[in-house]
Amino acid sequence: MNKTTIALLLSICLSSLQAQLNNTIRPQDVTIARDVWGVPHIFAQTDAEVIYGLAWAHCEDNFELIQHAYAATRRRAGEILGKDGAIFDVMQFMCEAETIIQEQYETAFSDDFKKIIRAYTQGMNDYAKAHPKELLLKKLFPINEQDVVTGYLLGNIIMTGAAFDIGKIFENKIHNYEKHATQPTGSNGFSISRKRMQENKTVFVSNSHQPLEGVLAWYEVHVNSEEGYNMLGGTFTLGMTPFVGTNKNLGWTHTVNHPDMTDVYKLKMHPKKKLTYWYDGKWEKLEVKKMKIKVNVIGIKFPVTLTFYKSKHGMAMKNKHGYYALRFSANKHIAAAEQWYKMGKANNFEEFKTALQMQQIPCFNVVYADKEDNIYNFCNGLIPNNRAIGYNWHGVMRGDTSENVWQPTFYKMEELPQLLNPASGYIFNSNNTPFTATKAGENINASDYPNELMGYLEKETNRSIRFMEIMDSIGDRKMTYEEFKKIKFDIQYAQNTFYTYNIENIDILPNLDPNKYPDLADVLDLVKNWDRSTDKEDENAAVFSVAFTYIIDELADRSALLDTNTLPEEVFVNALRKAKKYVLKHYGTIKVPFGKMHIHRREKGSDLSFPSSGMPENIAAMAYTRDKKEKGKLRTYSGESYILIAQYDDNGVAALETINCFGSSNRPESPHYTDQMEMYVNRQLKKMTLNKEEILKTAKEIYHPGERVQK
Repeated sequence: MNKTTIALLLSICLSSLQAQLNNTIRPQDVTIARDVWGVPHIFAQTDAEVIYGLAWAHCEDNFELIQHAYAATRRRAGEILGKDGAIFDVMQFMCEAETIIQEQYETAFSDDFKKIIRAYTQGMNDYAKAHPKELLLKKLFPINEQDVVTGYLLGNIIMTGAAFDIGKIFENKIHNYEKHATQPTGSNGFSISRKRMQENKTVFVSNSHQPLEGVLAWYEVHVNSEEGYNMLGGTFTLGMTPFVGTNKNLGWTHTVNHPDMTDVYKLKMHPKKKLTYWYDGKWEKLEVKKMKIKVNVIGIKFPVTLTFYKSKHGMAMKNKHGYYALRFSANKHIAAAEQWYKMGKANNFEEFKTALQMQQIPCFNVVYADKEDNIYNFCNGLIPNNRAIGYNWHGVMRGDTSENVWQPTFYKMEELPQLLNPASGYIFNSNNTPFTATKAGENINASDYPNELMGYLEKETNRSIRFMEIMDSIGDRKMTYEEFKKIKFDIQYAQNTFYTYNIENIDILPNLDPNKYPDLADVLDLVKNWDRSTDKEDENAAVFSVAFTYIIDELADRSALLDTNTLPEEVFVNALRKAKKYVLKHYGTIKVPFGKMHIHRREKGSDLSFPSSGMPENIAAMAYTRDKKEKGKLRTYSGESYILIAQYDDNGVAALETINCFGSSNRPESPHYTDQMEMYVNRQLKKMTLNKEEILKTAKEIYHPGERVQK
């Protein structure tokens, strides 16, 4: 061995030793394999190394949006996104991230998971350092571990409904407030026992309905370490691990549930003394909290100072109706990321339940299946277990007493609604009540979970009604896998209702009297004879869809989307008149193929488009907005997004299929910016695998972070 070789080996050993001493990741120890769809499969010896690779790959595909999100963790989103970003800056301030994380970080996370956080942080920072021309803000990087955890807290604020309450206070609309007047929209989870399948395999479906683009759009990734972490699924912009998906033994998905985890208090202020409120028989002083941010307006960053307050209840704000304080569970636990990681590492149902018992994730239903044919639905939530009886916890609370100020102790996992292995052989959730999760007669009882204290939803969605309608028609016979996939991609409204966005009287649309509204007789005849299909070839659905868009506009104008369950008849009549005018103007006839008007296309960066099917609250749901490129077109923006279907036999995952709504990259110059679109609109899935050898054999690119080498 010559001196040069010896020197090289010594250099490598010293480099490896130094990396270990510094607890850092060496990029050459991480392999990224990109498949034909550009999906990154990350391989490494340790879990920390694959998470480093996930961070790097995600930056390669989505660094712009990652910066948007991390700007919010530093209260700098307003500098990029203007007033829309400033809203996230406010949320960051309201959740008191710096104080809470500083207090809890050392004890909230295990030492092993702290390595994961450091690895992810290093991956982000290494990418930013290597690509300075892509940076949007000065001094945003390097990020730190606190920023990463803050990103999860921001997500919790949004998903638990606390962000909605903050918005209602800002909009001066909290005084007539009633919580949970409607269901959340979006997402399905299905688990089907093999006793219901002709192929004798357990079927699991993760079917999230999210924004198709932006920071809440799904990113598909596969992590595979020699420490047993082998999972494929979807994550969000700041996700260290997959949030939904499957490992070789089991899979789970989430649907939004919104039990009662946030409370708003109206403070009784002193008539003369500023910032003084009555509490437990004496006057208390609000602590002033100033937030200084910058907001981008037409390229100029204006400094803005906002004033908040700290009360005995929590953070408080003032609007024209008075002072309001908030208390929410979304920021009481900070280790949600580690719980998702441990869920992904679980090998069986008992280990998965152990991960759920951490109760760090503040909300979400969990729909689960595994290779042992267990199917499971769990309505998770950090719900205070010490709320006082006798108060209306669904409305604005009195702020003058400590009796209704709950302490951060919560119902245990075992005390929350859950259903395991019903005799029917199937479990589902479509954002409906957890008390309807399977065949009638086999569900858990709502009366066992006091609504006045826990606030669980007790209503259905059109998707849940339609799914039960289909399953009842099948009866007890076994389905084929292809038959089940047709159910998952169903785009038919239920027989007896359109029940969507919780507008309980929306069925008034096809039942309006043409004699009363003769100018709408032709449209009413069309809607009345519509078979409720939203297929792209259907010619009767388009007018209804446009009318529905105008109804949503009306709700938004009134800010009534979450405040009412019924609308006046005139709203529906006006919506139909506007829809008729719109369709005639752009198409010359009211009978228009649905897919001619409704298209699937990226908002920016590509003109590629395809006819779309589906409407809000279909099982295969889709929501539309007015397209800015082509007048008269409605473009997809939310709904069916990342879909994963796994089939398990006794050995584990026997088959795995997925699809994303656009592609794996958010960069317009990438061939993977739009390459899944055509399959997506045609309800086709791409074959995937967890097998390392197969992936490496067929990969289109294999490289280490920092060096993309074409295979």
